[in-house]
Amino acid sequence: MSEAVRIGIVSVSDRASSGVYEDKGLPALQDWLSRALRNPIHFEPRLIPDERALIAQTLRELVDEARCDLVLSTGGTGPALRDVTPEATLDVADREMPGFGEQMRQISLRFVPTAILSRQVAVIRGKSLIINLPGQPKAIAETLEGLKSSDGETLVPGIFAAVPYCIDLIGGPYLETVEAVLKAFRPKSAQRPAT
Repeated sequence: MSEAVRIGIVSVSDRASSGVYEDKGLPALQDWLSRALRNPIHFEPRLIPDERALIAQTLRELVDEARCDLVLSTGGTGPALRDVTPEATLDVADREMPGFGEQMRQISLRFVPTAILSRQVAVIRGKSLIINLPGQPKAIAETLEGLKSSDGETLVPGIFAAVPYCIDLIGGPYLETVEAVLKAFRPKSAQRPAT
C-alpha cells in the first residue's frame, strides 16, 4: 500500500479569488496530481489574492500547521506589479531549489518566447517542498509532465520526475507515480519495489 501524502495546492489570483471569474488553477492541479500519483492524496486547497503577506502566511500554514509534504502554487509569477508569488515563497524558504524554475522555463520556451518573463521558484521549508507553477492549466501540465514525442518518448523531462526523490531526501513520504503519466527518477539505491 502506497503511503498517504498531504499536498497543498494554492491558486494565487486577485480576480478568481474575488469571484470575477472561475478559478482554473486548483482543478488543474488536483486533476493532474490525481492522475500522476498512486499514493492516497489529501489535498489542502487555497484560493487567495496576489498579496505577498497573505501568500507567505498561507504557505507557512500549509507546511507548519497542515503538515503538507508538497505545496504547489499557480499564478502570480510574471513581471506584473501584482505578481509577488516568488517573493512570498522566498520569504518562507529555508533553502532554494533553483533547478525547478530553470527547467520550467526551458519547457515553456518550447511554446512561447515570453517564458523568459516567468519567475517561478522552488524552495524547501522544513520537510516540505514548495514549487511555484505557471498560471495556465495547459502550462501546469506541460511543466509537471514534460514534453513527449508523438510516440510517447520523453523529449524534455518534466519537473515532477525529480519531486519524489527530493521529498525522499527531505524526509517525506515515498511518492509513487503512474508511469503512463510520468516516471519518477530515483537512483537505484533509493528505489523500493512497486506496491
